[in-house]
Amino acid sequence: MDTRERLAWNLRKVRADKKVTQENLAVDAGVDRTTISGIERGDFNVSIDLLDRIAAALAIDIVELFAIPIEGEAPPSTLPAGRKPGR
Repeated sequence: MDTRERLAWNLRKVRADKKVTQENLAVDAGVDRTTISGIERGDFNVSIDLLDRIAAALAIDIVELFAIPIEGEAPPSTLPAGRKPGR
């Protein structure tokens, strides 16, 4: 698993565990929802500044976004599609 895949895996895992939608995370991090989606697909080359904002929005240390997944761990779940009510 390369670094971009690891970042995508961990971002989706943390976001799903905290039940934060891509849209809400995007608003809190000051980016478009498609940017969050692109990061989670491994399609977007993210800057350190944006990673700092995403980590702050999720209330985690940035290092959590680079953790090596446990071997055999199931892929992170996704939240149901569609817009969610405000928090």
